[in-house]
Amino acid sequence: MLGLNQKDLTLFLIVVALVVLAPFLLNPFPEASGLSRFNAGYPDLMQRFVIFGIFAIGFNILFGLTGYLSFGHAAFLGVGSYAGVWMMKLLTVNVIPAILAAVIVAGIFSVVIGYICLRRSGIYFSILTLAFAQMSFALAYSVLTPITAGETGLQLSLSDPRILEATREGGQIPAANVFGLEMRDGFDWAVGGWEFTFNFGYYFCALLMVIAFYISMRIFRSPFGMMLRAVKSNQQRMNYTGLNHRPYALAAFVISGMYAGLAGGLMVAVDPLAGADRMFWTASGEVVLMTILGGAGTLIGPVLGAGMIKYFENIFSRLNEGDLNAMFGFLPDGLQSMFVTVAQMFVGDGWLMTLGLMFMVVVIFLPGGLVEGGQRIVRLFRRNRTPSGGDPEHHPKPAPHVAE
Repeated sequence: MLGLNQKDLTLFLIVVALVVLAPFLLNPFPEASGLSRFNAGYPDLMQRFVIFGIFAIGFNILFGLTGYLSFGHAAFLGVGSYAGVWMMKLLTVNVIPAILAAVIVAGIFSVVIGYICLRRSGIYFSILTLAFAQMSFALAYSVLTPITAGETGLQLSLSDPRILEATREGGQIPAANVFGLEMRDGFDWAVGGWEFTFNFGYYFCALLMVIAFYISMRIFRSPFGMMLRAVKSNQQRMNYTGLNHRPYALAAFVISGMYAGLAGGLMVAVDPLAGADRMFWTASGEVVLMTILGGAGTLIGPVLGAGMIKYFENIFSRLNEGDLNAMFGFLPDGLQSMFVTVAQMFVGDGWLMTLGLMFMVVVIFLPGGLVEGGQRIVRLFRRNRTPSGGDPEHHPKPAPHVAE
């Protein structure tokens, strides 16, 4: 079914179920509960989950399959964002042309950058990609301000031509939409103490993420994917067989860049604003962390890593001293003060320390990321389960005769 084997189809259906049921799964605590601060089922955060999931899926095609570690992938994210906003300014606020433009422009840009950077490998390739990303950031921030609006960011305005749309009266900028359905449209559903939000913009982004995930699965299982693994395994051996590895690596680089462009286009679809900060080196490092935390070279790992980092960024960055006092209120005063003082270093502006500790733990104890952790748990349960019809006393089997 869908060109997938049974195992991959099961994984694909699990991803679809998680995406569809996300408003319920991410709101486990009632609104009146003190634990409601850990809920994540509101549109803005759910949109970031799936958008950065697309970004990480694309990066995993390059890094996970070919082994080429790019430190400048945020350049394609930023280029896609700028292309998307310009399409919304010039043509229409319908997000479809903006997304297509973001993917195409990011793909063209990645062909140029990839052709130059892939002339080197290893750390030299990584430094080259970082250099190009920082040059792109500098150009967007200061040199190309007529195109990028510099540090203020590129956004929609009333004076935009939008030649494919009728002029609206009332002096308001039209909202981003998909053939009339606005990205911010949605409704709330209250059930008991819970309140679930269903947003059109989230489900639109989630649909594209599911399609992107399906395409990545087909790439992983295709002969092309096997060639990319060969690039990662031993390039010299490929060259000895008469195969040039560079076209395959460049194809993976361009596909990965187009995924980043798609993520950038979706960012401006839900929030029509593009800034140079999306091209900074920290944004490139973030997608590296997402992929490694989830499990580089696995199918679902980058999605898990993206969701994990964005969740902790949202939860830990907004905790303050009052929240910590409420959390440790059951302790005696002296212990409460001590725990709050220590915890303050890991929340708010210091949430990156929490991310750093998580990354250290995963790299040291789970080199394969969260996917490896799940596989270990599954193997543990299977090991504890006695096979039916087995030999509980472990009697040795007779050794076969030499002639056999």
